[in-house]
Amino acid sequence: MTEDEKHMRQALAQAKRAGDRGEVPVGAVVISGGKVLGRGHNGPIRQNDPTAHAEIVAIRKAGRRRGNYRLSDCDLYVTLEPCAMCLGAAVQARLRRVVFGALDPKSGAVRSVMRFPFRKMNHRPELKGGLLAEECSRVLKGFFISQRIKQGNKQRSEARSD
Repeated sequence: MTEDEKHMRQALAQAKRAGDRGEVPVGAVVISGGKVLGRGHNGPIRQNDPTAHAEIVAIRKAGRRRGNYRLSDCDLYVTLEPCAMCLGAAVQARLRRVVFGALDPKSGAVRSVMRFPFRKMNHRPELKGGLLAEECSRVLKGFFISQRIKQGNKQRSEARSD
């Protein structure tokens, strides 16, 4: 197992935590020198915060731990292609690399929906996609299948009580 795969597996563990809490299962870790500086998983629903994406949570924790918002020697591993907000945060944090798993056909800003406009920005992290993509995608698909099943069971239950 490569170092990148090891760190993506840590992000996958965070994604599973999000799914267990009813959030879309996306997880992220910020790594420096092989050590975790910040972990995060999606939390917009529970926190009533549209910015509580896994990447933002992990970057915030890493900045607090480091005592500096600049994380120029750090890499971000995230299970899903980042959105424009999260890529913007990666730029502001001066992250060295952003490594992601599955593509996000609804809001991915690296390849899927758009290509983030780095042209005039003062920093551009290295971007690497597709790491453990099948496993990352499987976690997401499994979550949405279970959500549809729960919703169907709820609707059937409500119909019986009428």
